[in-house]
Amino acid sequence: MKRPFYNAVQSLLHDRRYFISALCVRFGFLFSDERYLKTRYRLIFRKPLDLNNPVSYSEKLQWLKLYYHRPEFTVMADKVTVKQYVAERIGEQYVVPLLGVWDRPEDIEWDKLPQKFVLKTNHDGGNYGVVICRDIETFDKKKAIKRLRKSLKRDTFLLGREWPYKNIERKVFAEQYIEDAAINDLPEYKFFCFDGKAKMVNVVTERQSSSGVKFDYFDEHFNHLELKNEYPHAAKPPKKSESFDLMKSLAEKMSVGIPHVRVDFFEAGGRVYFSEFTFFNGGGLVVFQPQEYDYTLGQYIQLPEKYDV
Repeated sequence: MKRPFYNAVQSLLHDRRYFISALCVRFGFLFSDERYLKTRYRLIFRKPLDLNNPVSYSEKLQWLKLYYHRPEFTVMADKVTVKQYVAERIGEQYVVPLLGVWDRPEDIEWDKLPQKFVLKTNHDGGNYGVVICRDIETFDKKKAIKRLRKSLKRDTFLLGREWPYKNIERKVFAEQYIEDAAINDLPEYKFFCFDGKAKMVNVVTERQSSSGVKFDYFDEHFNHLELKNEYPHAAKPPKKSESFDLMKSLAEKMSVGIPHVRVDFFEAGGRVYFSEFTFFNGGGLVVFQPQEYDYTLGQYIQLPEKYDV
């Protein structure tokens, strides 16, 4: 919990808004969900959050956080329980095999793991709770345990008030290592789906590049978009994968009946693997460039009746 406060002090030297935002994250437990989101939204977008008549994508995501709490979303957000959920809907062949699940990183049964594998926490977002082992003989187990222990302490719900993460029982798990050795990369396709219709896909490439990961956006027909966020485009836009139509159809199948969810897949060696469901892309707090996309995507979300458990 030290990092947000450190960021707050550093950002004070550059931008008061970011200083206040960092403090908001650090002491967010003092705020109600609505007050917390309104405060952070105003700091980031420089305008008030309208929950009575939300129009933009970012506004509607905050509304869904607060008022649309379907219990199956917790199952879908949990990186362990989601494997069975996905297998039942599109087939086990699209699920990265599970190698083990433990309550604590200290409980990991190292002798039962293969030479290569990936360790994760089931409740965390981004790469915070991800540890990759490419050779168990030289793998730093103590460092991995430390990273996983830190991830288990992170309250993903409090950071963004993303309700699906609130009731996940935190675990550590290992899954099969997947890669595409031919290109030394693991492209990820993130489909922005709206009640069974994929309207946009974010293709993530160059994870191992010295220049850093690249984000490219395409419409549903794979036409490249000028849309950017905090990551740059690749020097050459990724070509359309032969598996694109398959991934798109699988994403649409699993998103029917959900106002909005991002359905992510990896592609390795011609095979498709489910990655994760994301209900709130960037927490709904990412500023798109150009900003018109915030309203374009917002038009696709048809807000449902409020739902709480």
